Amino acid sequence: MSDWLRHRARARIWSPDMASGRRGEDLAHRFLQRRGFRVVARNYRARSGAGEIDLVAWDGDTLAFVEVKARRTEEHGTPDRAVDAEKRQALRRTAREYARRARIDWGRVRFDVVNVVFGDCPALSHIPDAFPREQAL
Repeated sequence: MSDWLRHRARARIWSPDMASGRRGEDLAHRFLQRRGFRVVARNYRARSGAGEIDLVAWDGDTLAFVEVKARRTEEHGTPDRAVDAEKRQALRRTAREYARRARIDWGRVRFDVVNVVFGDCPALSHIPDAFPREQAL
């Protein structure tokens, strides 16, 4: 219930898409925590301002950079379909900066996606290792 109230408050001052996106991130954050992840950052922005990572979380000894995609329905496919090559590259750049600053070995990271489909009862799904650390040539 508190999610809905927080969402309603945000919807009054933010655009509908921005408020829904933040609601999706809130749901994904708790979803991952219940699965044993330890979230260490939210909405991490590169110093250059060129990218943002929704959630950064430890899954055991692996650091997961998590993109959260939320949609009202799956009418046009699952939300993760919106993570295109350009978005993946921006996530990689931002994640590299985070790992470098935190002194995390690049071999210990992965990229995950959490899909959130709103409805009477939001449905969440987690895609671990959704795309590779390096872009395929």
